[in-house]
Amino acid sequence: MVTDLVLLIVGLVLLILGAEWLVDGSSSIARRAGLSEFLIGMAVIGIGTSMPELVVSLTGALKGSADIAIGNVVGSNIFNVFLILGVTALISPVAISSGNKKRDIPLNIAACVLLICFGMQYTLFKVGGSDTINALEGGIFLVLFVVYLLYSFRSGKADTEEKEEGEVAVPKKLWYSIAMVLVGLVSLVYGGDILVDSACNLARDAGLSEKFIAITILAGGTSFPELVTCVVAAAKKKDALALGNIIGSNISNILLILGASALACPLSFANIKPVDLGMLVLSSVILIFSAWSGRNNRIGKGDATLFLIIFASYMAYLIMTI
Repeated sequence: MVTDLVLLIVGLVLLILGAEWLVDGSSSIARRAGLSEFLIGMAVIGIGTSMPELVVSLTGALKGSADIAIGNVVGSNIFNVFLILGVTALISPVAISSGNKKRDIPLNIAACVLLICFGMQYTLFKVGGSDTINALEGGIFLVLFVVYLLYSFRSGKADTEEKEEGEVAVPKKLWYSIAMVLVGLVSLVYGGDILVDSACNLARDAGLSEKFIAITILAGGTSFPELVTCVVAAAKKKDALALGNIIGSNISNILLILGASALACPLSFANIKPVDLGMLVLSSVILIFSAWSGRNNRIGKGDATLFLIIFASYMAYLIMTI
């Protein structure tokens, strides 16, 4: 058990470092291409910080642990909004543009609804033999992800509402940025493999379900890159980058990560409770309420406090239902 705990920590460290190198390298390349701050946050850093979730979920699917794949994504999206965005908004209010209201947040909600429709098609519509995301549906997720990327870059370049302010970081040399991306990917793959193996072993030794480990320990650990990125962005008053990171990560988690995982192995929703899916939907819907009701189009400290209370309540529910 001690060995598995050490390996779990090593895996988390490799994931965090790998994500940091990947994000830094990708951001440097993106800045050379002249992309906006929000677009970097959503389509580059958001996807980059979702790489730990991708590796953990895909590795879990390949090893036949569907609970790891789905629970990690569901837990990560909940962590991203209620914990990470809550902490970020406590440090500095997060501005929401009209583009976020009309385009980005609704896309996040649509991805959540589509996930539930695919994952619970038999329960909801009496279609199909079981509540499972199969390879075809995974392929649809990946196609939608590509469309989402193309749309993001097209709309991001055309969006004139958000402009860079203050001093812009000087991009690193191209060869160095590419090297960071490659080293980051290697660290993510290796760290994810170690993390899944050790987490499953610990879950069995402690008598806990893989879903509980995935939604709590794995989701929290693989969400560290988003947390660090958003806290740093908030401290530097780069709230557009922070919000883009959250929205981009959540959409990528569903379309890219579960899409790729479903291609590797069908993903069953049998052990995902209605409360878990309810929290997932709430994590996307609550952003639209905060956006339209927020003072001066910002997620302020009041919203942040509510987010953190909801997150704490959900964690307490998970502990009580072990």
